[in-house]
Amino acid sequence: MSRFVFGSSSSVYGNDTPPPFREDVPAVGAISPYGATKRAGEILLNSFAPHAKLRAAALRFFTVYGPRQRPDLAIHSFAHRFAKGEPVTLFGDGSESRDYTYVADIVSGVTAAIDWTAKAPVGLEIFNLGSREPVPLKTMVDELAGAMGVTPQIQWAPRQPGDVLHTFADLTKSERMLGFRPRTTFREGIRQFLTWFEETYARQ
Repeated sequence: MSRFVFGSSSSVYGNDTPPPFREDVPAVGAISPYGATKRAGEILLNSFAPHAKLRAAALRFFTVYGPRQRPDLAIHSFAHRFAKGEPVTLFGDGSESRDYTYVADIVSGVTAAIDWTAKAPVGLEIFNLGSREPVPLKTMVDELAGAMGVTPQIQWAPRQPGDVLHTFADLTKSERMLGFRPRTTFREGIRQFLTWFEETYARQ
């Protein structure tokens, strides 16, 4: 029998799922094409796994950040702007929140899922990988700017279509079945990101 791990997303939950988000909710209200394709991937894998004798896990990642984060994502992009003394644009009113999850914690969850598939029954199980500690948008900006020693310049804009209001992982299942326990606080994660950021761009 084959083993399979699929990278899904918290975007599948949309705005209709009551927090904290549990894996057993229907998750039929994705509000972005990205979230819809991730849910479609889960459904396809769920139907295919029994036929192919797959022992499969779908991992719903919650806003991964840390060293080597894509430069177009908020924390990395904002750090560049703060370093240059430029303003950042925030969409909404600043209360929107994300369950930011440090990359090392995500990696530990992925490796735990790989190990789990070695003895799992045929079929698909879905797991949340998050921090269980949502951070409001304005708090994220203040934390990042404070760690960089700058005062953030903010330009406000209307909320963008397809952006969910909040994400918040329920980790009961992941902890019970995978032993997943995130260990990095948001403040420590930002510190680790900035250490990498400063070392990386100082060489350029």
